[in-house]
Amino acid sequence: MSGKLILVRHGQSEWNKLNLFTGWKDPDLTAQGVEEAQEAGRALAEKGFKFDIAFTSVLQRAEKTCQMILDGVGQSDLETIHDQALNERNYGDLAGLNKDDAREKWGEEQVHIWRRSYDTPPPGDEGESLRDTGARVWPYFMTDILPRVLRGETVLVAAHGNSLRSLIMVLDRMDKESILKLNLGTGVPIVYELNADSTVKSKEVLGDMSGAH
Repeated sequence: MSGKLILVRHGQSEWNKLNLFTGWKDPDLTAQGVEEAQEAGRALAEKGFKFDIAFTSVLQRAEKTCQMILDGVGQSDLETIHDQALNERNYGDLAGLNKDDAREKWGEEQVHIWRRSYDTPPPGDEGESLRDTGARVWPYFMTDILPRVLRGETVLVAAHGNSLRSLIMVLDRMDKESILKLNLGTGVPIVYELNADSTVKSKEVLGDMSGAH
C-alpha cells in the first residue's frame, strides 16, 4: 500500500512581509499567511485527505499553519509532533536583518552566496548552510517520518522553505545546483506518493508556486 507525504511551507510570516532573514526567530503569521494556511486546508479537504499523523517544527509560523490545515480537513485534534529538527535553517548573524540592508553591507554577491549556495553558511557560530540543515532534517525524516509513510499512512509535514527544500532535494533526486533554484510557495501543499522502496511514485502540487519568495 502506497503511503502519502504532504509537505507544506508555512504561510507568510511577519518577517517574510518585511523582507527580513528569519531562521530560528519566531515571528507570527500575517493575515495573508493565515489565509494561505486556511487555503491549504481547503485544498487538501477538497481532495479528500485525512491524515494519520502530523509533524511540524517548534516555530509558531509552522505550528499555526499545521493546526489550520488540520482544522480545515476536520482533524483539529490529530496527534501532532513538534520537533526542532524541522526548524528553518539558522541564519546566524543575518537573522533579523533586512535583506536589502544586508546587501548594502556585504554586497549583492556575498549575500546571494549565503542565501543560495549549498554549503556556505551565513556568518555567526550558529549559521547553517542548506547542507547543514539537511544534516539534521534527513536523519529525523528517516527515523520518525518515513517509516510511517512506508506503512501506508498519510503524513502531513508543515515546516519551512529550507527544511523542506532539503527533503525535496533527495526525494526528487535533485543536484545541489538545481535545488538552489527551487522556490517553495507559502501555504502550497506538495503531495508525494511513495513506493515501498521510498522512491517517488507520484507528485502533485496543489497551488501556484510562481509567487514564491
